[in-house]
Amino acid sequence: MSIFHLIFQEMQHRKMNFLLALLSVIIAVACLIAALTLLQADEIQTALILEQKEEAVKKTGAELKDSMRKIAKGLGFNILILPADQDLQEFHLTGIVTSTMPEENMVKLSNSKIVTINHMLPMVSKKISWPEKKLDVILVGTRGEVPQLERALKKPLQQPVPAGAMVLGYHVQQETGLKPGDEVQLMGKSFKVSKAFPERGNSDDSTVWISLKEAQELLGMENLLNAILALECNCATVDRIAEIRKDVAEILPGTQIIERGPPALARAEARNKAAEIAVASLEQEKSNRIKLIERHASFAAILVPLVVLGCGAWIGFLSLENVRRRATEIGILRAIGVRSSQVFGIFIIKALLIGLVGALIGYFVGYWVGVTWGDLPAAVDPSQVLFSGRWLLLSLVFAPLLASLSSWIPALLAARQDPATILQEG
Repeated sequence: MSIFHLIFQEMQHRKMNFLLALLSVIIAVACLIAALTLLQADEIQTALILEQKEEAVKKTGAELKDSMRKIAKGLGFNILILPADQDLQEFHLTGIVTSTMPEENMVKLSNSKIVTINHMLPMVSKKISWPEKKLDVILVGTRGEVPQLERALKKPLQQPVPAGAMVLGYHVQQETGLKPGDEVQLMGKSFKVSKAFPERGNSDDSTVWISLKEAQELLGMENLLNAILALECNCATVDRIAEIRKDVAEILPGTQIIERGPPALARAEARNKAAEIAVASLEQEKSNRIKLIERHASFAAILVPLVVLGCGAWIGFLSLENVRRRATEIGILRAIGVRSSQVFGIFIIKALLIGLVGALIGYFVGYWVGVTWGDLPAAVDPSQVLFSGRWLLLSLVFAPLLASLSSWIPALLAARQDPATILQEG
């Protein structure tokens, strides 16, 4: 009678012992494979989430930056280019530019490749007494923004005042009673009121705007400018105003640059903050996902060894109980010539067979648990990303090894038993 015949006979005769040992192996392998599969699913899910998040952050960041750009743009011109001989103390006290520079400066600047400023607007400005209305006003002559060389046209920050038209500040409109559509004389020249601004709470309320050429004619400033307004570009570095001064000085030596108030700083900081928020959001998501994976891995590192040790101890107990119940049978086998090594082999080979069968079943049970609880998106095929031949091979090695080691001592005890003593006790 062969060893394998004895093993199969014993399995059929002691089905409960066999099934309990097999269940122990299945649980140990399933727990191990489920843990590995869930961790793999976590990593895949993390990669997908971060990829989607990165795309969303890029889109949101772009939208946020664009929104900030539009909001900041609404703050108006923030860079003022003044003539070299303008007294800045006088300008800060009165808000009026008294010196002039050639209109050619505007041409040079617009034809340059400067990138630290854009939306350039030439202007003349002078405090005058409006003779026809006997009212002191600030007369500003302006035109449409000057396009820059090799740049796409941008929506202007300020609409130009057409020739023959006039725009009134709030206080001027209140003092004169003029309304859009009215005809009026200014220094002997006819104009039509096209618009009246609401109250702004600054010098604009006392300002009258007309076209640049007409203002130059009325003020005797042909081919001259008082200032060039511009908008700071967010491409400037931390020391933005110094970089702008350097760039403008290379094109218009001797001119002076003034940054008009906190809104300029707010503009650059708002744009940079938008990018920082988007990046910080992505980094936070990465950190959260890594912590989640680490928590799962730590839990698995504790649970799996405990389950494996528990299953191994249970297999050992079942083997020991099997040896005790089969003591008489073992004595008879030894008495009829079965060697101790063969008795030892019966228990070890049985354990190996239980391990192999348990490994196959346990792997697919663990894989199913991992796929079910892994919660991968429907578009992802689990068999392509979670099924692992390496882990299956690991199971086929690990489970028989666990079962045989757990059965080693009981098998050794069975092989060393004296048949005469056993039969006498029987």
